[in-house]
Amino acid sequence: MSDKKADPFSQIRHDLRTPINQIIGYSELVEEEAEDAGQQALIPDLKKVQTAARRLLELIDEHFSPGTDLPVPASVAQALPPPPIRANETADSAAVEPPRDTTERALDAGASGAPERPSSLLVVDDNEMNRDMLSRRLAGKGFAVDTAEDGYKALEAIEKVPYDLVLLDVMMPGLSGLDVLRIVREKSSRTELPVIMATAKDSSEDIVQALKLGANDYVTKPLDFPVVLARVQSALSLKHASDEVQRLAQTLEVRNRFIRNTFGRYLSEEIVESLLETPEGLKLGGERRTVTILMSDLRGFSSLAERLPPEQVVTILNNYLGTMAEIIMKYRGTIDEFIGDAILVIFGAPIIREDDTQRAIACAAEMQCAMESVNAFNREHDLPEVEMGIAVHAGEVVVGNIGSQKRAKYGVVGTPVNLTSRIESYSVGGQVLVSEKTVHSAGEDVDVGAPIHVKAKGLREPVLAYDLRGIGGVFGVSVPVTKEAFRAVANLPIRFYVVEGKHIGETEHHGTLKRLSQQGAEVEADEMIPPLTNLRLHVTGRHGTELDGDLYAKVITPLEPCQATFTIRFTSRAPDVASFLARSYDSASG
Repeated sequence: MSDKKADPFSQIRHDLRTPINQIIGYSELVEEEAEDAGQQALIPDLKKVQTAARRLLELIDEHFSPGTDLPVPASVAQALPPPPIRANETADSAAVEPPRDTTERALDAGASGAPERPSSLLVVDDNEMNRDMLSRRLAGKGFAVDTAEDGYKALEAIEKVPYDLVLLDVMMPGLSGLDVLRIVREKSSRTELPVIMATAKDSSEDIVQALKLGANDYVTKPLDFPVVLARVQSALSLKHASDEVQRLAQTLEVRNRFIRNTFGRYLSEEIVESLLETPEGLKLGGERRTVTILMSDLRGFSSLAERLPPEQVVTILNNYLGTMAEIIMKYRGTIDEFIGDAILVIFGAPIIREDDTQRAIACAAEMQCAMESVNAFNREHDLPEVEMGIAVHAGEVVVGNIGSQKRAKYGVVGTPVNLTSRIESYSVGGQVLVSEKTVHSAGEDVDVGAPIHVKAKGLREPVLAYDLRGIGGVFGVSVPVTKEAFRAVANLPIRFYVVEGKHIGETEHHGTLKRLSQQGAEVEADEMIPPLTNLRLHVTGRHGTELDGDLYAKVITPLEPCQATFTIRFTSRAPDVASFLARSYDSASG
């Protein structure tokens, strides 16, 4: 409740002004209707009524201004109107307010989401004629208007209907307008529900208190309707602008959440945030930058996929790629592409960090460690185990958005990408090969084995790469080591061909498998085959029949100088060949 102490003449001024304000308001309303109907002859008389009424208001202000000690003239006191009938004082007073359907229209418009729905207003005034006059004039301007006769009814209406604005009288019995405003602001801010207070023009304390309580604006009585309309429209414009900003913010949040959920599967959270906060990052184009590239590939997966049902192929891939993607995210790599079972990852774009090379190497080592969990899943679901080779190489590339305006991707282009792919092709399952340049860039924490020479198309000289053992320092991760336990077997005749890229040579070579391990064999051949050469082999079984299916392998090391003996590592085995080799290994002596 308001505890403001009114001056002695406050009620007198209020009661005298009220009917006169109504005369002015209704005469202006009739004037507008006369203009619309083309009845111009009525307008001069209506103007005279308005002028006389305003002069009478001036006289009231002169005689009953704040601080006046004059007694109320008897003639004026006798002319005071009786107190207005309240809705809760008579049984038949409920019929005073005509039923209105603006609430339903406002609710229907809000529910339909129609962008052109009229703004819904609530006019609160304890005087019926004030409510009627003001609501009719506002409705004539296209607003959907509801009315409330006191503070309690106003709060009840606000609770039920999402009004766009409330026009609230300050001086009301019971619950004043200031009390209503205080309660409204506990739930709704200025932007959520604008409130314009209507107060006597000499009640500056009410105006100050209303603004402190959260009123958006105020108008003084007698109400000048053009002023009321202008302030209502101004408040609504601000509200609609605020609503639009909020809607756009929510739309943007939905869009950003979608982008995070979608691209977060490929990019780290930091990179996604960077791209969202930098709109120019979406433009086509690139820049030269030194990055570290990681490329991985499953060994023999193409031939494996040919033998398995599509559902099993997808299950293997999803489990493998999902496991690897989590590790890549952990080390803040950018997944440039999934190419079937291959993964291309960038470290150093779009965000550059000082330890890009070290993180790429640590990521590769941990990816090989994770193959145990990948294959544990495969064993659990009766799927074949798989092996992965990885290469890591650093170099200058062109990085950026590549494609067209309709379809583009963030990626890298340049010789280092091709060289990384070439180095990766030399790796065997469980191995990580790191280029010489990358090892030097990573520093002393990197532990590598002996170098190998990689021949790359377009380069005159072979490139050195090292077998990664692990990386220390803050990372402390090592590549799992599998010791080959060879067992002697009865000579198993083979014929084989050299594989260059995707092409199989025409020259047929012959030899025998002398010793077997679970992952490879020692071969004695009719001629020496250089290390890192890929081979396709055909194995002859115990009974002199060649086994159905191919065996793919990579030459690892020569066994004896100047002799055609060497070690191979299996990269892909047909089921019948794999079963035969496994049985031969199990029955062989150590």
